[in-house]
Amino acid sequence: MSHFSNIKTKIRNLDSLKAALKDLNVDWKDSSGQVRGYQGQTHQAEVVIEQNNSYDFGFCWNGNEYELVADLQYWQQPLTVDGFLRQVTQRYAYHTVVNETASQGFAIAEQANNEDGSIRLVVQRWST
Repeated sequence: MSHFSNIKTKIRNLDSLKAALKDLNVDWKDSSGQVRGYQGQTHQAEVVIEQNNSYDFGFCWNGNEYELVADLQYWQQPLTVDGFLRQVTQRYAYHTVVNETASQGFAIAEQANNEDGSIRLVVQRWST
């Protein structure tokens, strides 16, 4: 029986996920790899984050979105799983919005980090 838990996300773009992890200074391995778990079990993942305790976690594609896959008993991060996913999701959303608006000809005109942790973006596009 697998010890791994798969936690659903709304993350669908791998490049934005990687950019979010980079923003958060999370050291990750690129490309498909194996997340190591309890008693040598492994799980395939597109992004693998190693921990000092030799139990990894990562993100794997389920056909619709990237799920967080981990043996939660061995989670060894400064934030809880929920806290970690909140931060990743916020940075992921930021990169997704910036990339999508740029592809439509918009540029960031203003950006503010609010006290509550939210980010305010103002984008503009000049029409000819």
